[in-house]
Amino acid sequence: MQADKKERAKAIQGLRRTYKLGVLLKLDGMAKSTFYYNLAASRAEDSDAILKKRIRAIYHKHKGRYGYRRITLCLQAEGIPVNHKKVERIMKELGLKAVVRVVKYRSYKGDIGQVAPNLLERDFKAERPLKKLATDVSQVKIGDRKGYISPVMDMFNGEILTYDVSDRPDLAQTERMLKDLFRVGGEGLEGAILHSDQGWQYQHRSFQDALRAHHMVQSMSRKGNCLDNAMMESFFGSMKSELLYLENFTTMDQFKLALKEYIRYYNNDRIKLRLKMSPVEYRLKHQTPFINPSNF
Repeated sequence: MQADKKERAKAIQGLRRTYKLGVLLKLDGMAKSTFYYNLAASRAEDSDAILKKRIRAIYHKHKGRYGYRRITLCLQAEGIPVNHKKVERIMKELGLKAVVRVVKYRSYKGDIGQVAPNLLERDFKAERPLKKLATDVSQVKIGDRKGYISPVMDMFNGEILTYDVSDRPDLAQTERMLKDLFRVGGEGLEGAILHSDQGWQYQHRSFQDALRAHHMVQSMSRKGNCLDNAMMESFFGSMKSELLYLENFTTMDQFKLALKEYIRYYNNDRIKLRLKMSPVEYRLKHQTPFINPSNF
């Protein structure tokens, strides 16, 4: 049997320090070509066993949030030379699959105020922090209670700068979110673009006045076009699939605590594919710390 030949080849290899290979092969009745073939196959199996162990460990460490591409980056960072196709194949063999994304709550209620132009036109690339920011509101449901999350993301590295969770998606929530953003960004926000959808909060005069007071520029997606704010949509999809639907939350307070930890993880530990590292690692690599970084 092939498995038996592999074990015999490994045993012969273990005795080579004491005896000559020719003598061992003659005693075993194995041809040299058969020996080398089975030794190589055995080493490949051992290598795959180690790789499978690391893939499982990384997958479960990130609670099923990582697909084969992020796991490949983790393995390569550990010095393991492997490509994404092999990781994908092994994950299929192990039955490991990343969680899927979901859709989000819509806050558009018609034109109730002034709609800003779309200044980004889906150009989300920023050369420095605090140049292009994105915000939105998403709804979560815990039992019979609803909560609304209002974060701000820096498009430079996808980092969540601040966020607010409220029972109501009202102006008070938006004001709290902006107040903390102004604290985090300080003078670095001058000239920054804050992009959102056409949600009623962002059309409100108080919101627009606050941005002007801090010398910020407002930008809005086209009506009903979620791709115009794709980075914010992507965060909500990740948060819901990687946190909300993976845990059995019974209270909103329980979810809020978990959300705080998730955003810390999202900023500091979770690999962002386009960066090949976490948002904070990318920011620090480019030596661009914030004036007053948020403490999640």
